[in-house]
Amino acid sequence: MVYKIEIIETLSKTVEIEAEDYTEAKNEVERMYNDEEVVLTADNHTNTEFELII
Repeated sequence: MVYKIEIIETLSKTVEIEAEDYTEAKNEVERMYNDEEVVLTADNHTNTEFELII
């Protein structure tokens, strides 16, 4: 029998940023992430899951 197993890795990093409100802070962190100013690596690994694909 052949099984398909999905591997799901979670990376997580907390970024502190000064902003007027949550929306501004979130937008700035998203921009930083998209511009690769914030990069998640294997050091940011927090979880691995294995799930059967049906």
